[in-house]
Amino acid sequence: MTRDGPLVVQSDGAILLDVHHPRAAVAREQLAQFAQLEKSPEHVHFYRVAPVSVWNAAALGLSATTICDFLVASSRYEVATTVLEDIRGWHRRYGLLQLCEGEADAGLVLRCADRGTLTELIAAPDLRALLGNAAPQPREDQWSVVVDVAARGPIKRALTKLGYPVDDLAGYVEGADLSFELREHTRSGAPFALRPYQEASVAAFWAEGSTRGGCGVVVLPCGAGKTVVGIAAMQRVKKHSLVLTTNTVAVRQWRREVLDKTTLDDGQVGEYTAAAKEMRPVTIATYQILTHRRKRTDGFRHFALLEQGEWGLIVYDEVHLLPAPVFRATASIQACRRLGLTATLVREDGKEDEVFSLIGPKRYDVPWRELERDGFLAPARCVEVRVPFSDERRALYAAAGARQQYRLASVNERKTDVVGDLLQRHAADRVLVIGQYLDQLRGLARVFALPLITGSTTNAERERLYQAFRSGEVSRLAVSKVGNFAVDLPDANVAIQVSGTFGSRQEEAQRLGRILRPKSDGATATFYSVVTDSSREQDFAAKRQRFLTGQGYSYRIVGQRAGRVRLE
Repeated sequence: MTRDGPLVVQSDGAILLDVHHPRAAVAREQLAQFAQLEKSPEHVHFYRVAPVSVWNAAALGLSATTICDFLVASSRYEVATTVLEDIRGWHRRYGLLQLCEGEADAGLVLRCADRGTLTELIAAPDLRALLGNAAPQPREDQWSVVVDVAARGPIKRALTKLGYPVDDLAGYVEGADLSFELREHTRSGAPFALRPYQEASVAAFWAEGSTRGGCGVVVLPCGAGKTVVGIAAMQRVKKHSLVLTTNTVAVRQWRREVLDKTTLDDGQVGEYTAAAKEMRPVTIATYQILTHRRKRTDGFRHFALLEQGEWGLIVYDEVHLLPAPVFRATASIQACRRLGLTATLVREDGKEDEVFSLIGPKRYDVPWRELERDGFLAPARCVEVRVPFSDERRALYAAAGARQQYRLASVNERKTDVVGDLLQRHAADRVLVIGQYLDQLRGLARVFALPLITGSTTNAERERLYQAFRSGEVSRLAVSKVGNFAVDLPDANVAIQVSGTFGSRQEEAQRLGRILRPKSDGATATFYSVVTDSSREQDFAAKRQRFLTGQGYSYRIVGQRAGRVRLE
């Protein structure tokens, strides 16, 4: 039987969305709650339901019945029973196992209502190494095994890998008390209050102080105020807090925001970086300082920071970027409340399940376009400008290996004319030129007299240039990948991306996010991606666009002739 639905649900779990269907936008928002976007060509977008996406949906309170009913009602053809059963099975596994406090300081207990499932799981090699030869013991109406407190994180990670995520109800260490309030006016006198979605995200994380709350991830677009959510979570917890973020500039932005929007004073908020080692009730550190070591064979000198300070909360900014050593350290500090903040849970290494098992499930998510409709984000248009090779460069490209082909396409010298044309068109705007390759950025900075920020730019110089951009003293800025994260440039309204990190959806989302802060005049932001036509770079560009397409953005594709971009 054929129905007029926007979806085609295939028996292998792939879901096709007809983007021209009248209900496509509504269906896209529903799919985003429990499915992963795989590719997004012009007319049909391809999604897939995966265990971790269903578990996150379950954590958000979405029932298996709701998911299955939506697919059945929205599918053009009958949905295979196997697909619906897979969804129900994955959903049932979320919370089938529970990790709870043991009796009389007897460590923790792993509980399950199904003895057979528990017996099978603890026989798996990874769990047997953690539990020894433990056998399930009857406990009220469930079966359980004792778990060492130190194995809390590794057990959760191992069970997630086996497809059985644990509902961690073992509670948290309280940490040292820290009472403070959010201001009604910032230090500059501007009114301040949490936005409704920020209130909702903190409430979802906190869960009224129950053991089901206190850990997990809040997913909000760049520019939507994730830092404010982190600050509000600290105020709700009212304990000493450690914030981990991506770089020293981000550390200082966090510190400014904390002092600007709370009643904490300067002596209560510290920076822990290469430049300063301040242990305060609220301490803000970089991932880099945690993973610093003099030699590869040395230990990580500053990991002790995670176990000091009587933390009641650890906030992981840009949690999708957690480096592997921090993952391992996080496994050992599961007794502390944990809040992850990110614009996207996509990890290009496929380790979304690591974030799920060690930080917690997704507690709150909101579509980017919904915040745009409500005026919390600037509307944005996305334009891909395709630039041809010169005959000489095309010959070099044809003879090169795959990786070198990507670089040759990325640094195509004909992009310079396009950047010049776009800068001229946007002479009255605040423009960021963003790229991956330093030689390319240095050349553009030289030709167009652009201030340039790279990884080698001192923190003092970075902050000076960022402030000059905010104040309007500088209206154009070139930045390398160091500008992808945690850079507060609210007046930027045009971004020109000249090269990127292969097919990174994370990076595409972050770079668009640089220009999504609402503009005082309500103007639309513009995101240009300059790509070499008929090249490996164009192939990777299609992959980069998947995340934004899933959020409802469309890309207009235009060409270039004689250095002029054909936008008309």
